[in-house]
Amino acid sequence: MTAQLIDGNALARTIRGEVAGRTEALKARGVQPQLAILLVGEDPASQVYVKHKVADSEQTGLKATLERHPATLSEADLLARIRALNADPSVHGILVQLPLPRHLDAHKVIETISPAKDVDGFHVASAGALMVGQPGFWPCTPYGCLKMLDSIGYDLRGKEAVVIGRSNIVGKPMAMMLLGRNATVTVCHSATADLKSHTLRADVVVAAVGKRNVLTADMVKPGAVVIDVGMNRDEAGKLCGDVDFERVREVAGWITPVPGGVGPMTRAMLLVNTLEAAERAAG
Repeated sequence: MTAQLIDGNALARTIRGEVAGRTEALKARGVQPQLAILLVGEDPASQVYVKHKVADSEQTGLKATLERHPATLSEADLLARIRALNADPSVHGILVQLPLPRHLDAHKVIETISPAKDVDGFHVASAGALMVGQPGFWPCTPYGCLKMLDSIGYDLRGKEAVVIGRSNIVGKPMAMMLLGRNATVTVCHSATADLKSHTLRADVVVAAVGKRNVLTADMVKPGAVVIDVGMNRDEAGKLCGDVDFERVREVAGWITPVPGGVGPMTRAMLLVNTLEAAERAAG
């Protein structure tokens, strides 16, 4: 068996096309959807990420403004800038690129963003809305993972899923979303005792640890769906995920590649959230 690939690039292109159509409809009503991206410092990976986010936005007709701030920016000044963007009716989404310099409290920064403009889906109000099934903004990476499962027609009802990674950004929101689709979910981490015993039972495995080869072929149930959220580099400097891709693909039924899997979908769902924020504001 060789797993079928879930092509995140292709699916993201389709979603961007849908966003472009809805954006044109808003523009016809005199509304220009706008995303404000704040980058603090010179983190190389963050520089690449925001470049892609701006380019994706431009492809769909969304307006993306990138604000670059020095790593020495004070927390008070950053919070003041966020509050100004909260009050600006022309801005529909606010994204503060993480990670932030050490002297800045990421939690405080995120909680300063208006929930109505929290298109990254990290605000506690967004998490609460997710838990009770109310309108909010789903975190972009788990949202993209669900869209990938939808794209292959995968019904999660009654399935057993394992999420490896307990972070508030991916692990916990992913678990909540899977539960919302009536799956049975186990949340683990890379140091979980006998991790293999959990993953071997799973119909769906989501690896989101940030550690190479945390999921190997002998840990995967034949025919399972494997979603690789990890972003790492191998010895040659080549981008890779958390999954031992070449070996796991010989066991799994479906698998996402790295690159070209979850990454493009995360950015696509950011556009969807920004557009929805603009649609809500327009009424």
